[in-house]
Amino acid sequence: MTADQLRRDDGLPVLGSDDAGCNVLHVDMDAFFAEVELRDQPELRGRPVIIGRANGRGVVTSATYEARAHGVHSAMPMGRALRASPNAVVIEPSMGKYSEASAQMMQIFRSVSARVEQVSIDEAFVDVTGAVRLLGSPAAIAGLIRQRAKSELDLPCSVGVAAVTMVAKIASTLAKPDGLLVVPRAQTVEFLHSLRVERLWGVGGATGKALAAIGVYKVADLAELSSAILTNAVGKASAQKLRALAAGEEIRGLAVDSVEKSIGSERTFDSDLTDPAELRLQLRREVEVVSRRLRRAELLAQGVSVKVRFADFRTVERSYTFGSPSDSSGVVFDAAQRLLAAMAKPGVSVRLVGVRVTKLIATESAGHQLTLDQPTESLSAAEKAMDEVIDRFGSAAVARGSLLGRKDRNV
Repeated sequence: MTADQLRRDDGLPVLGSDDAGCNVLHVDMDAFFAEVELRDQPELRGRPVIIGRANGRGVVTSATYEARAHGVHSAMPMGRALRASPNAVVIEPSMGKYSEASAQMMQIFRSVSARVEQVSIDEAFVDVTGAVRLLGSPAAIAGLIRQRAKSELDLPCSVGVAAVTMVAKIASTLAKPDGLLVVPRAQTVEFLHSLRVERLWGVGGATGKALAAIGVYKVADLAELSSAILTNAVGKASAQKLRALAAGEEIRGLAVDSVEKSIGSERTFDSDLTDPAELRLQLRREVEVVSRRLRRAELLAQGVSVKVRFADFRTVERSYTFGSPSDSSGVVFDAAQRLLAAMAKPGVSVRLVGVRVTKLIATESAGHQLTLDQPTESLSAAEKAMDEVIDRFGSAAVARGSLLGRKDRNV
């Protein structure tokens, strides 16, 4: 990361290279879903690419930097994104592919350090305190991670190196795309004070407006405020937290050995659906997606929730807790279709259906399925066999009978 690149953002100070005591790394995969697709279709490199539904419904899942240059960003409505970048190539998302790439990245992180906190599918904190003696300085380890991501997975990532988690996270954002930024421990406060206040954790729209109302636009402005004025503006708890963050104090640490809290998938339909049988079919497809991701991650779900968005954009979500943890598509679908039936009555137009498995636990910590029901065990074994065939030969190689004869997506 050059000094010119740094100054582009917030008028940041020129930072030194001393990484002593900067044992927290934040690794963020660059345009992750889009880069996974470009890895498989390298002929698209250099072109604007959007991950989302080609029909213009739904939202942008990811986009290449060429598309972002046109104003496209994640969560933007697809119709607006295609107007902003009309020549973009649109690729429908393939969550199974992204989950697999994510798991491979996390394996690289855990081969470097046992202290890893996966924050989302495409980012993680890595504490390298115990790795420096064997692998070198924190910056050297960050470079090793980036090199391995490129050589082993052909994926770029950006890494922030700092003494505290929030600063490492900010640094990885500023290092994008495909960069590395070290914030020396001794320059932590100087670095923070140069930033816009919105970069601090917890400063969203409402808090940002409250701070702007009292003339606080940069972290340095916040640090100069009296406690009384800041407390009056944002409340006592927020004021104490913001002061600690502005001073470069660690307020969260790493949640090591955590697992994903939930896994979900949803689909916005090409046209609104009213037929209960067709809705169940679409729900079954989403269940297959999340159940395969569960099994790949060696996790069990203790509950499921179903989301329905109607034609008028009213959204309803209901949940159910299983009698025992499961990764079976059949178990998840049985509960999910009952929830769907209670929300979407025949004849009512539905725009979107989604399913999310919740309260996840590691399979090894529970004992698989926690049941002596032999048919359930046999079904689970059959589903794992299907997973293996799909992983080897693709989604067209095998499918449930209820999905045959219909256009399916890669799950």
